[in-house]
Amino acid sequence: MKKQLTKPLYSWVCYSIAFVFLTSGTMKLVVSDFKVSFAELGLPFPELTLFIVAILEIACGMFIAGRSYLHLAVPPLILIMLVALYLTKLPILLSQGLLSFLFEARLDIVMLILLLIIWDRKEN
Repeated sequence: MKKQLTKPLYSWVCYSIAFVFLTSGTMKLVVSDFKVSFAELGLPFPELTLFIVAILEIACGMFIAGRSYLHLAVPPLILIMLVALYLTKLPILLSQGLLSFLFEARLDIVMLILLLIIWDRKEN
């Protein structure tokens, strides 16, 4: 039998996810260091990519905070988390080992799990 999150707990999970992505998206727009970070990743059009990721994080974070359009808001954030793990954390695993990777990837992994939890929930 599958146990569902209670309504108040589900709301707090949504607020927590929204907080992380709203903060992250806003920082990407206002802190110029992120432009350098994205350029160093070797992404095509790093400034445009940064802008698109930031806007997606903010917009999807707002939808999640309002617990609306979750079926549209969660998948882009899952993709962003998977790409972030691949581009920024996988090199740590390969160069510094498992423990360093797990430490550096802890927030990414927790956010990915929480996103999967709210995506799995059928109530939108």
